[in-house]
Amino acid sequence: MSRPLATLLLLVCTMFWGFAFIAQKSAMDSMGPLSFAGVRYLIGGLLVLPLALHERRRRPITLNRNHWLLIIAMSTVFFLGSWLQQAGLATTTATNGGFLTGLYVFFVPLLGYALFRTRPHPIIFIGVPLALIGIYYLNGGGLDSFNAGDWLIVGSAIFWALHVILLGQVARMTGLPIFVSAISFLFAGTLASAMALGTETPTIEAISAGWIEIGYAAIFSTALAFTFQAIGQQHVPAANAAIILSAESLFAALGGALILGERLPMIGYAGATLIFVAILLVEALPPFWARRRTHEPRISN
Repeated sequence: MSRPLATLLLLVCTMFWGFAFIAQKSAMDSMGPLSFAGVRYLIGGLLVLPLALHERRRRPITLNRNHWLLIIAMSTVFFLGSWLQQAGLATTTATNGGFLTGLYVFFVPLLGYALFRTRPHPIIFIGVPLALIGIYYLNGGGLDSFNAGDWLIVGSAIFWALHVILLGQVARMTGLPIFVSAISFLFAGTLASAMALGTETPTIEAISAGWIEIGYAAIFSTALAFTFQAIGQQHVPAANAAIILSAESLFAALGGALILGERLPMIGYAGATLIFVAILLVEALPPFWARRRTHEPRISN
């Protein structure tokens, strides 16, 4: 797959996730965060499972102990990031939630270097601040008073960063992006459902009341978006992918405008522009610079 096509897949992910922000928030009116996550990921995993098994048959790679350890680690941080984010959305504002989730853009290059000694391209050190400032401005240029929900979302941003890093590693090592995605969905859904039965006492009536939110999150935000992310990240470095995925805030704002009638202030349009510039920098500048260096004439003595 070409790098531009992989980038396009990641941008499609951000569209599905951005629009899902409203569904995730409204689902908390009828059920707890674990109940929502459990049903969402079990349905998403079952939807992807036939494609995952087909991919596994076509590529009969032997998964060794290291592969499975990484898959389990990736699935665990996926569950923790989703749970903390969903729990935080129950008490924090949309403004705070949108900004604080985007902090994974900052954590990815730091954790990538700490865990795998992955040195990002120097342009990342320009793109990350631009994306963070853009997310901040997009959410109105301010944060309401911090509460427990805000800290939960800060914690989720760390686990989302770990997920971006580990997913890229696992997808490249195994060449089975759909298979490992299905495992992570079913793992997270089973764990969330088991915990929900012990702490939230979910009911059929409560889940039925949020069937639209669950349906969107399971089909588009989970089965399609996270699978596209796994496929795209085989061809895009984790730090670059994090900046591309920060466009989630753009689609969250667009969803708020279309569905809730919200309107961006002028500073919000400035934030959207900065995110767009950051994505262009990290995706267009490195290959352009590499081609320029390749074609530079060499001066012989």
